[in-house]
Order: sequence, then C-alpha cells, then structure tokens
Amino acid sequence: MSMTNPATISPAQPSANAAVLRDDMSVRAKLVEATLDSLLPPTTGGDARLIDAMRYATLGGGKRLRGYLAVETASLFGVPEQQSARVGASVEMLHAYSLVHDDLPAMDDDDLRRGQPSTHRKFDEATAILAGDALQTKAFEVLAESATHADAGVRIALIAAFAAASGAAGMVGGQMIDMEGEGRALPLEEVRHLHALKTGCLIRYSAESGAILGKADPDLQRRLRSYGANIGAAFQIADDVLDATATAEELGKTAGKDEASGKSTFVALLGIDGARAEAERLTHLAIEDLAPFGAKADRLKALAYYVIERRN
Repeated sequence: MSMTNPATISPAQPSANAAVLRDDMSVRAKLVEATLDSLLPPTTGGDARLIDAMRYATLGGGKRLRGYLAVETASLFGVPEQQSARVGASVEMLHAYSLVHDDLPAMDDDDLRRGQPSTHRKFDEATAILAGDALQTKAFEVLAESATHADAGVRIALIAAFAAASGAAGMVGGQMIDMEGEGRALPLEEVRHLHALKTGCLIRYSAESGAILGKADPDLQRRLRSYGANIGAAFQIADDVLDATATAEELGKTAGKDEASGKSTFVALLGIDGARAEAERLTHLAIEDLAPFGAKADRLKALAYYVIERRN
C-alpha cells in the first residue's frame, strides 16, 4: 500500500495549495480505504449481515480527515505508511461507529448520511446498533496488533490516548452534554467545552497519533496535540456555519437540524460572521503550533485552512 510522493505545497500560493492538498487527501484517502477494506473483509457466515452493515457504514465515503491526519503527522517522523494507515483506519472505524449511533432515532434521528440512507435505514435499528458496537471494538483490536507497531509500549500509548479521546471524558461525554443541552441556551464556554469533547477529541487524537507512532519528543507531541485540538474546534464551527447556510445536497445530510432541535451553536451565539472569525482565529493558532516542523508541515497548514473553507 505504498503511496506516491506527495506534491510540494508552497506557503505563498494558497490557491495552488488547496488543489495540491485535495490531491494529497484523495491519495491518502484511498490508502486508508484500502486498509479498511482489508480489515473488514466480507463474509458469508452467520455474521454476514453485521459485517455488511459495518462495511456500509465505513467504506466508500467521507473526507477521511481523521485518517489523513494520522498518516500525515506520522510522515513527519518517518513512520511507514503501512503502520500509520492502520491507525488512520482505526480512527475512521470509531468515527463511523459514532455516526451510526448518532443517526439513530434515540439520538439525532437522521435518515441521511453522506448522501445515502443512514445505516439504520439501510438495514434496521438493531443491526445498526450492533454494527456500531463492533466497529468500536474492532478499532481497538487493530491498534493492539503488532502490525500497527512492533513496540508494545507504543501500542499501549495509542490505545490509552484513543480511549481517553473517545470515552466519557471525550467524544461520548460531549454527545451526552449536547443532548442534555437541547432546548436550552448554553453559554459560549459550555458550547466550546462540549464540542471540544464531541468533535475535537477525536481530531486531536488523530493528529497526536502520528507523534505517538513516531516516538516523538514530548514537546513535538504536545504541539501536534494542540494543533489537532485547534483544527478540531475550527472544524466544528465550520460545521455549525454549514448547517445554517448549506443545502442538504451540499452537506450529504439533513441541513438546519441544529436550529430545529434547539441546540446552542457557535452560529446562534456569535452569528455567522462572528463564527467564521472565531474559526479563522483557531486556524492561525493551529498553524503556530506547527512552527518547529518548518516546510515539512506545509500540508498540515493547508489542511487547517481547508477545514474552515470546505462546503461539506
């Protein structure tokens, strides 16, 4: 699963940077997709329906932002792509599980995901729940295997950071706060906190994972962790803006759901222009985090702009 050498990004050419980044993300998305396909092979046994639902939820769609971050940050430390693609695939599995469960009637109750019927609509609710459960456990299984890294200490560090980012003190906790906040006017700091958990933690981990794989020194690991946290926050603000301004066709999911469900969002609190300004502020902080890496991090710098300029 080798990848062609990514093109060079020049900090002085933002429009060219965007095109190069899209091409680079496409190449690495294919790498992560192929890794997912190999880790979730179809079967004809009694679990065939479950595996089909897992593959439906995970394969063939999405930007693979989290997987891209894992592979790209690992490349800063010379980590082989066969290893970083497995970490990227594990993050994408866990992200897919979260989307499957988020779309359920008991949660966000959404019939559309990536322009296709949600997993519980394509299959049924029970199968969707089990598919999400299985994707979550498979994600940790992949990290625990020696093919991810020969050093058991590295694998343990990956698993510990992944669990912290995805559990009650991370993504799942943020989802709970989000649900509890429906119909209530939350203050700005609480909205920041819930999205730092719900969306930001998994993006933060994706960026940090490359440093863990590469056995980076603590300062560089901290900087990539901070970079991930900042673009994770910017990503969520951009999502809020898109939910308020884009169509369902552009989003690939139901538009306007945040306002309809009475959620406190960055747009509701800051207005569209204020939310965009806050996303730009966070993007600049993320780019400052990358200073020690110099030109090697140019693609990560371009990615920071991409997350706030995307249309879906």
